[in-house]
Amino acid sequence: MSVLQIKRRQEPLFIWGSCLIFLGAIVLSLGISSLLLLIQDRPPIQGLVLLFQGAFGSRWALEDCLVKAIPIFLCSLGVAIAFRLQVWNIGAEGQFALGAVGATWIALNFGTLPAPLLIPLMLATAGIFGGLWGLIPAVLKTRLRTNEIITTLMLNYIAILILDYLVYGPWKDPVSFGFPMTEVFSDSAIVGSIGATRINWGLLLCVVFGVMVWVFLRFTRLGYELKASGENINAARYARLPYERLVWLVMILSGALAGSAGFLEASASLNRLQPSIMVGYGYTAIVVAWLARLNPLYIGIASYLLAGLRVGVEHIQLDLQVPAAFGGIMEGLILLTLLAGSFFNHYRLVIRRAP
Repeated sequence: MSVLQIKRRQEPLFIWGSCLIFLGAIVLSLGISSLLLLIQDRPPIQGLVLLFQGAFGSRWALEDCLVKAIPIFLCSLGVAIAFRLQVWNIGAEGQFALGAVGATWIALNFGTLPAPLLIPLMLATAGIFGGLWGLIPAVLKTRLRTNEIITTLMLNYIAILILDYLVYGPWKDPVSFGFPMTEVFSDSAIVGSIGATRINWGLLLCVVFGVMVWVFLRFTRLGYELKASGENINAARYARLPYERLVWLVMILSGALAGSAGFLEASASLNRLQPSIMVGYGYTAIVVAWLARLNPLYIGIASYLLAGLRVGVEHIQLDLQVPAAFGGIMEGLILLTLLAGSFFNHYRLVIRRAP
């Protein structure tokens, strides 16, 4: 009689092994997605072709992917900082919303300022609003020992309701024909595009923040303390590392980065605040952070690929008339298969004969 046993590898797989597992997980998730298309009486091969053509088959598609990748990258960067400490921030969606609210408040009240003053002020306010929203669950975790997964998730709904209240109420544009939206921002409050493309200057902000976070995590004492505390909380406390302050720090930084994404989406993409700004970038950021293994460079690549998935699924929805939730299903499948595949980086299956 044969018995299947799980054994831990003495050393993790090399890069080529991890790449094979990654590719296998992607193929498996696409295969399951094809089966779901087949169940809906949709041609699976045509669906996959439409997915890749819609995401990467034209200049317009490539630019659209990059535009969507910018807020995903910033949210993912913030989530990754918190995850380094094993603080599970599921609240990037709410922090994104509060960042958009903060930037909009500045744009509506100080719209006459020149752009060199107004844009940095909007960015700073968005970061403060998002950071303070992230600080709430951090304080609850360190003072009352509440579960940050629950508190960050619940705060998402509160933040979105605050946004809805403002655009349906005091900030509603009186000439919007009843639609919930603010007035269009002044020209000095709008982040412009790069050249003749539709890609906004938020791309430069992503590069700057990405490099700063990489340097912070790799070359600073605080970055080392984050890594050490995340790997073993008890050892960190024994070594008298300031764990509670680190929790506060990562949640403030995480919220500030998500808030800056909200600022860019309101200013550069919509030029105003409206409920349609909430499209799930904060939740996609969680998938991206895990796909990239919390590495800022890989986060950039994964953000672009997940943005491509969103753009490609939009084409499938239009051409094959699949439900809007299909994109979320594909994101979930990719995350699940990759998490399952990462198991084989550290473990292997061995067949042994039972005595």
